[in-house]
Amino acid sequence: MLPSRSRALRKKRLAVDEMSALGFLNARGFTTADEYNLEELHAALRQQNLYETKRFFSTDNLGVEQSVLFVTAKYPTGEDPREIFFFREGSVVFWNCNDIETNNVLNFLRSFERESYVSALVHGESEVMPYTYIASTAVDVEGDLVAESSDFNVSSRAFFQNGKFYVTPDSDNFLYKYTFSNAMAQSIKLGLWEATLDRYIDSMEYLTEDLKRGRRLRISRAAMLRKTGELFALRHSINLSSDLLDAPDFYWDREELEGLYLQVCSYFSITRRTKVMNEKINHCVELAELVSHNLNDAHHIRLEWMIIILIMVEVGFEILHFVGDSLHPAEVHAATDDTKA
Repeated sequence: MLPSRSRALRKKRLAVDEMSALGFLNARGFTTADEYNLEELHAALRQQNLYETKRFFSTDNLGVEQSVLFVTAKYPTGEDPREIFFFREGSVVFWNCNDIETNNVLNFLRSFERESYVSALVHGESEVMPYTYIASTAVDVEGDLVAESSDFNVSSRAFFQNGKFYVTPDSDNFLYKYTFSNAMAQSIKLGLWEATLDRYIDSMEYLTEDLKRGRRLRISRAAMLRKTGELFALRHSINLSSDLLDAPDFYWDREELEGLYLQVCSYFSITRRTKVMNEKINHCVELAELVSHNLNDAHHIRLEWMIIILIMVEVGFEILHFVGDSLHPAEVHAATDDTKA
């Protein structure tokens, strides 16, 4: 069951389709898995010979591992290039690719995914954003200079305005497209985690009802431990394994790109959504701890009763022995004499 936020995204895509009629192209983003094996994907794309690798680069300061693969289609179908960004953390962003090509690539990606997501969730939490190319003089589609309608200067090669990407058609504009794609990928990944948390909350709802009515909790300690592990794994992904809390290190010495990245993140309300998710997770952690304590108390009570029953059984046997000895003292003495003899 998909959360209601997905329905809002479909409404937004409808507006993007209307923008396409005005001459805007579409940038489509998906998150399909926890991680891609980019090395194997890179080799497979070269063997397929449909896409040309433009960049395979690292986004951290150490440069130990390439985390982004940027390719372009070898065979053009129009004047504008078709480009794809693959992110190691399981996201892919298509620039100017139609639905058929997008679905073909998504199917091709399955062999290189780790912990794939459900297809309905992948498509339900995708993002579509309009973009267009601008001249190097940075004139927008209404014919106004960007410097007159925004904070960017005339020499700007890319900017984000009113929910639309604008970029110059230079051959080296991939860093601007990467920045837009990176922010989109962050929003989509967050959307997947939001949906995961919504499903987790739904799965725990019956426990709150049990607590409310004072009923015996319908979950085992082992199952509750797994549920708690899921919750902490999600919290780890959001706060430690991702860049949702701060701008990535890649932008520290690239002020223009950082400004674009933060603008797009603000458009997608990433900071607010991350804060809301952490608040929800904190409430879920409290519920998980309460349920775990309740289950542990019940387990301890069962152990105590088992010990009490064992002690009662032992006392019962001792009483039987004592009673038996009291009822047949002569037999006991005879048996003792025989033993001495």
